[in-house]
Amino acid sequence: MKLDALDHVGLAVSDMTASIEFYEGVLGLTRAHEATWGDHPAVFEANGSGVALFARTDGFEAGSGDPVRHVGFRTSRLDLDSAKKQLTASGIAYEEGDYAIAWSIYLPDPDGYVIEITTYEPAGNEADRGPSTR
Repeated sequence: MKLDALDHVGLAVSDMTASIEFYEGVLGLTRAHEATWGDHPAVFEANGSGVALFARTDGFEAGSGDPVRHVGFRTSRLDLDSAKKQLTASGIAYEEGDYAIAWSIYLPDPDGYVIEITTYEPAGNEADRGPSTR
């Protein structure tokens, strides 16, 4: 077996409209396959990988008790810093993680799934520091 890359992560969401607005408007992902599939599922991508959103119809609250720990997207240092400014300006809270070789921000989507935006590009003297979590 040979796999090329992660294609998508499927998430069950409670409010398709709110989730579409988040993944498109907040994260800036590109809508894919909408002409063929519409919102069943709603697929969003960045450079060939992304998420497929499925309407939750089983009566359980989306995001609670699901085994998905987080969905991570890779970006450049410049774009990570830009994302932090954009989220702050929009009043969207996020947490930061410093992992010596990777730097990430974390924020919840409308259903509570954790979205990670990460870079492996250091800023300033971060390459010389040991691991820590902010």
